[in-house]
Amino acid sequence: MTLGIPLRKEIPIGMMVSIVQKHHQRSGHLTDGKVKRILTSSSSHPHGIKVELDSGEIGRVQKII
Repeated sequence: MTLGIPLRKEIPIGMMVSIVQKHHQRSGHLTDGKVKRILTSSSSHPHGIKVELDSGEIGRVQKII
């Protein structure tokens, strides 16, 4: 795994991750959950790969749990 924000290839469906939702970007509040869908098509993104969690929440992956 790379240091910092994970790449798309490092985030399989079903993996537990911590995301930051759009409205929490300033505070940096993280939400934990299981990846349901990967929404970013590119292999990397400077702010994190955008995913949808099983709970329906959408955000950018900050770390793998």
